[in-house]
Amino acid sequence: MKPALGFIGLGLMGRPMAANLLKAGFSVTVWNRTASRMDPLVAQGARAAASPREAAAASDVLITIVSDPPALERVLWGEQCALEGLRRGSVLVDSSTVSPALARRVAAACAERGVEFLDAPVTGGTWGAEKGELTVMVGGPAETLARVEPVLAPLAKRWIHLGPNGAGQTVKLAMNLLLALEVDALVEALALATAGGVPGERLVEVMQSSMGRAPLLDIKAPLILQRNYAPSFPLRLMHKDLTLALDLAKELGVSLPVGTAAREAYDQVLRAAREDVDYAAVARYYQKS
Repeated sequence: MKPALGFIGLGLMGRPMAANLLKAGFSVTVWNRTASRMDPLVAQGARAAASPREAAAASDVLITIVSDPPALERVLWGEQCALEGLRRGSVLVDSSTVSPALARRVAAACAERGVEFLDAPVTGGTWGAEKGELTVMVGGPAETLARVEPVLAPLAKRWIHLGPNGAGQTVKLAMNLLLALEVDALVEALALATAGGVPGERLVEVMQSSMGRAPLLDIKAPLILQRNYAPSFPLRLMHKDLTLALDLAKELGVSLPVGTAAREAYDQVLRAAREDVDYAAVARYYQKS
């Protein structure tokens, strides 16, 4: 018998993830702070909860994926909070991107209530969420992961157990640091080439056939060349993740000078943006015309 699922957070990633669980035949109770975002999923068969607590109380496995640490804290410890609704023996899977310290704090709060917990941030973009081809970075007990693998199967092509609670978030921050630096390096290289009179498309063509080849080129280079910054992974969230990575580095005594410099470029573009844009929009730092 399939477990009853709860799903909190129906943004760019959460809504297609919840939809894939419904398609897989799970019973899903959803909650979102902006209630209208629940409507398309209710039309597909989900049940709308009136609060995080109600969503948690209806769930054997509760999945959360919200924008930032304060949002997760409100869901778990705020008014009508999810922690109050979770039953002993249930599982909380958090796929938000937050600090490892917060993940461990959530794990401790769950343990006090007899609830199992995994920090399980995801990567793959909106296209991966829609296709059910995400990669999940998992921190927590291996036996808990084994228990929820049937729930992860409609969402992801792969899930990787990385260690105890907090390990999933540590790897996610390290990986997003790399992605942010890759895009920043790409836009700098494009700025140099175009200033020298070479079209950016020609640079990308060479990179695709060289040691500079990276899958990120397939997704982000066309957006940068077209100046199409509709958000798949919003700039505001990448900026948040860069900040979390730098905070973690400071906590661990690791110097990240390149990451620090990159955040300055992301910060300037974010402050100037008048709309929600993809993190590829860091190219605007160099696109003066």
